[in-house]
Amino acid sequence: MLGQFITFEGGEGAGKSSVLQAVARQLEKNGYQVVTTREPGGIEIAEKIRNIILDRAHTTMDARTEALLYAAARRQHLIERVVPALKDGKIVLCDRFIDSSLAYQGYARGLGIEEVYQINQFAINDTMPDLTLFFDILPEEGLKRINMNHQREKNRLDLEKLSFHQNVYDAYKILLDRFNDRMVAVDASPKFEDVVEQSLTLILRHINVYNSTSK
Repeated sequence: MLGQFITFEGGEGAGKSSVLQAVARQLEKNGYQVVTTREPGGIEIAEKIRNIILDRAHTTMDARTEALLYAAARRQHLIERVVPALKDGKIVLCDRFIDSSLAYQGYARGLGIEEVYQINQFAINDTMPDLTLFFDILPEEGLKRINMNHQREKNRLDLEKLSFHQNVYDAYKILLDRFNDRMVAVDASPKFEDVVEQSLTLILRHINVYNSTSK
């Protein structure tokens, strides 16, 4: 039986990365085999591409260049880490995937959601998440969290204006409607433990439905 590919999405400061790790620990306690990873990154080649994309010195990077680099990192990460884990029947929890490109480059950068989707279809070859959690928090609140967290990685996206992050947020709302068969919103504004509980409940519900229909 193939594993489940579950992605965590959201704007800057939504808390998805921390929630992902907490959910992974709970799933492992429940006996599931879990792989945690991130985009861009997760494997050596993709991490090197990540460093190029997010380098604060690369403010002149063209939007199409940025989109293509994300797609390249995604392809290598997918075939080297995600697909093998799924074939082994593991649950893959991934911090960002194609929806990030659609929101950030497709909508916020103005390249077009459909155009960026087509670029990424070449990279992922129709491999889409089984479930996507969107961590819903207003951009200004997310950015406040970032400014208060001095241990968080500061990258090129943190230099963008609030209007850019608002566009990202608006894009995710569009994607929630477009991909409502796999994408679910999580209220990311309550305390951390509550967000983890929300996320775990949604994931376990999804796994139970999947197991009952695949028998």
